[in-house]
Amino acid sequence: MTPPSARSARVGDHAPAERPAGAPLSESEVSEVVAGIGPRLRTLRGRLGLSLQQLAERSDVSPAAIHKVEQGTMVPTITTLLKLAAAFQVPVAHFIDETDAPATPVSFTPKNQRRVRTSPDGDVVVGSISAESGPFELTASITEMAAGAQSAPDDRRPAGEALVHVQSGTLELTVGAQTYRLSAGDSLHFRSEENHSWRNPSARTTKVVWVSLPERRG
Repeated sequence: MTPPSARSARVGDHAPAERPAGAPLSESEVSEVVAGIGPRLRTLRGRLGLSLQQLAERSDVSPAAIHKVEQGTMVPTITTLLKLAAAFQVPVAHFIDETDAPATPVSFTPKNQRRVRTSPDGDVVVGSISAESGPFELTASITEMAAGAQSAPDDRRPAGEALVHVQSGTLELTVGAQTYRLSAGDSLHFRSEENHSWRNPSARTTKVVWVSLPERRG
């Protein structure tokens, strides 16, 4: 895991002198770090398309507490941050890194550092192939669905686009009232706010590339 970037701050138009090792943060610097936790949490949750309830179930932190942290009305304990970091499979530093440096427009993820999530029953394995941070909105994964696996009911359908490409196996994808049967090489591009669900009707694992792009707001 790449270590957090070195902190850079500004005072007027001049670069400040480096703080001696071990020197405490000023009160204003602490406030800046704390104020950044909520937006980082909200951005990460939105990037993965998780509702408050879904993140609560994954992290063992209540939906109300998550909402308060995101809104900046509650300062999370280290235990809460550890739980949230574990749920997202990111270091705690992701939420408290103080760097003001602009995010790089390029993100390289070696295959052995790809973040992988597995469903509780082990039927679905999602390997992220998109950046975990930076000035990006698109998310993409290589998803493996076991024989007979199917999507769980979910009323939350964030506006945007989804593109599904089958690499191997078979996938039944229902969008609205129409069901499509995709085989290796087939793709389906649709508006993600439409009611949709999927299942693997075959007797072997299906592998797909799943790309999501949320609707721009404002």
